[in-house]
This record gives sequence, C-alpha cells and structure tokens, in this order.
Amino acid sequence: MITHDIVVVGGGPAGMAAAVAAYDAGVTDVVILDREDSVGGILRQCIHNGFGLHKLGRELTGPEYADVYRAEVEKRGIKVYLETTVTAVTPDRVVTARNREGILKIKAGAVVLAMGCRERSRGALNISGTRPAGVYSAGTAQKLINCEGYMVGRRVVILGSGDIGLIMARRMSFEGAKVEAVLEIMPYSGGLTRNIVQCLEDYDIPLYLSTTVAEIHGRERVTGVTIAEVDERRQVKEETKRYIPCDTVLLSCGLIPENELTRAAGIPIDPVTSGALVDENRETAVPGIFACGNVLQVHDLVDYVSDEAEIAGLGAADFVKGVGPAGNTVETKAGHGVRYVLPQRVHTDKGADVALFMRVTEPFGRVRFTVKSGDAVLATAVRLKAAPGEMEKIVVKNEKLAAATAPITVSLEVL
Repeated sequence: MITHDIVVVGGGPAGMAAAVAAYDAGVTDVVILDREDSVGGILRQCIHNGFGLHKLGRELTGPEYADVYRAEVEKRGIKVYLETTVTAVTPDRVVTARNREGILKIKAGAVVLAMGCRERSRGALNISGTRPAGVYSAGTAQKLINCEGYMVGRRVVILGSGDIGLIMARRMSFEGAKVEAVLEIMPYSGGLTRNIVQCLEDYDIPLYLSTTVAEIHGRERVTGVTIAEVDERRQVKEETKRYIPCDTVLLSCGLIPENELTRAAGIPIDPVTSGALVDENRETAVPGIFACGNVLQVHDLVDYVSDEAEIAGLGAADFVKGVGPAGNTVETKAGHGVRYVLPQRVHTDKGADVALFMRVTEPFGRVRFTVKSGDAVLATAVRLKAAPGEMEKIVVKNEKLAAATAPITVSLEVL
C-alpha cells in the first residue's frame, strides 16, 4: 500500500486538466492512472480541427490539444502510471490497479474519476439481421483509420447523427468512400449545428430524420441494409422500408459514461446523465471522491471538459487541505423543456458564482431560461435557439445564490 494526496483515474483531457489544476492549487502529490500506453484519451484519434477555440483561444486538432496538457503535466512532474487499469475504488478512497508489474494499491487523500465514456454497441440497439463483418461503432472506425491506417469500407451507411458519426461521414468521404446516408431515429439531429453543416451539407451527404436501420443483410460481409421511417413511438413503418446496398455500417448511437468503478464505490448515479450525482465542486455523495468530464456528463466540446475538470481538481485539492464546502445545500431540478441540470446540488453559501449546465428536451427556437428558487428568480438567459445536441450554461451570481432556500429549478419558455 502506497499513499498519494490525489489520485486521478484516467489520463484523457479531463484527467490531465484535473491533475494540473490540483497541482497548481498547492497539492503537488498528484498521480494519474491510465490504461493506455500514452495519455490523451479519445483525443489521440480525433485528428480533425475545432478543439481549443474557447479554452486556449486557438484552433487545434485533438492530438495537438492533448499535447498541450501533456506538456503541462510533464512540466509539473506529475507522475503518470501508463498501461495501468484501475479495478476498484472503495468509499474510503483505496484505489486498486493492475499493470505488468503486478497489483498496485494506493490510499488516496482524494480521488478524481475521469474515465470518459464508451459507445453504445449493436447489441444494445437490437438491430435485426445477420452478423456479418463490416459493422463498427463510429469511434472504432475512427481509430482504425486515423491511428492504425486501415480503411474500413467503401460504401457506408451511418446510423445516428451524433458528433462522432457526423465527423466520420466527412472522414470516410476524405478517404474516397461513398457515404450513402446518415440516419437518425429522432426527428432532430443529435450533433452540433456546425458539424451538420461542415460534415454533411458541405459534402452533399443526405441526412434522414425519423429513420432507422430495420435490418442488416450479408453473410460474410455486409451487403446492404433495409432502412425505414419510424412513427412517434419510434416503431418501424413497414410501408416505408427500402433497401440500400453498402458494405459498411457505422453506429453513432450515443455515449455511455464508464461508471462501473463509480457504482462499485457505492456512489449514487443520476439516471438521466448516467453519471454521478455531484455538487458544484464535482464532489460525489461519497466524501473525497470527485467526478468530471464525460464520465459525469457527455460534453459537446473538449474545452468544457477541461473547465469542468479544473473545478474537480480544485475541489479535490481543497478537500485534501481540509477546506471543503460546508453549510446549506439545495437540490437542482429540471423544469419545463429541460432534460437535466448539473450539478444536482449546490452549496448556497459557497461565496462564489456557480455555473449550471443543462440540455433541453427537444429543439426550440428563441427561448428564455429561468432559474428559480421558490418564487425568487436567481437568473435568466435568452437564447436564439436551443437543441438537445448543444449543452447550455447559466451562471448564478453569488449574491442571488445566498438567498436560495428552496430547490433550484431551471425551466424555459418559448419566446
């Protein structure tokens, strides 16, 4: 058994940002555990640009953005255990991990969970048909092409219009493949507007809404798919079925936070975000264990992942120094038109402004968000449009927060 002040589980953008923030807050005994052979997480395979505009003020590719934080980790001398898989985190903050040298047990002053998320597989989607080669998750195809140099197919149908699926539609087009269609079972896209424009419209790739893959065909290799429109209950309309020949199917049907360690530690999970229930410092219901990044909630932009990780890193440092939050807490709740609000609880006497993050239930035009505690209005914000694929952020000022006694509810009205 060895001891460290702060153990960060995961060496992706969230883990590195949390470690750097904790170190800069005065807690220098910080270590990162990561199961890969180098830090960077998902960014290593995201070779497209668009990263860092908000956080760093310049446009970078994914590997370049990861390298900025890798350099910051190295500059501070933060120890990184690579090819080390964490197998358990206990409520009293004992972290168990395995690597080639054996089993590692660490007693931590605080733990930051930054494991990221995984893609929803074909098995979870219940798509009928045979099981031929040529069916990939979009992220797997991205890694094979960008990191390993393998081309996954020549005629492609993509199910799901999440950001990874949209980006892979463009990437496959770059490599000479023909993207026959992008299908989305919902009546709206789940990706950022800029990705719909830059990845589909600019390359004349058709997007079919309220449409899904009804069946996959092929014996050794995919030969085609049957697609069909769906009704308001997402049931296939038999009369709309049609066949599209293809040799590859990419699935971009949502991301699932990797919270197996979180559940095993007895930490309550939000059924909507599939991440831990946290306060404004990203501390979970188990004292001294924090969560940030995509393991907490699926983000649109890595810039916001870094911002959230810094909050968790500072919270972990404060916990180790014994200056964590105390006093009254109130819950946050999602009102009309809002799917969830994070953090799920807030200390009203924090002495600082608190940012609330949320997603809407469906696409809206011009809307006004209202943050209320009982009858007291804490904050309002007007947006020209709101969509489920784009996270919203509203800041509640400290002086307003101090007056909150009832649960804080965020709702919207269409203007």
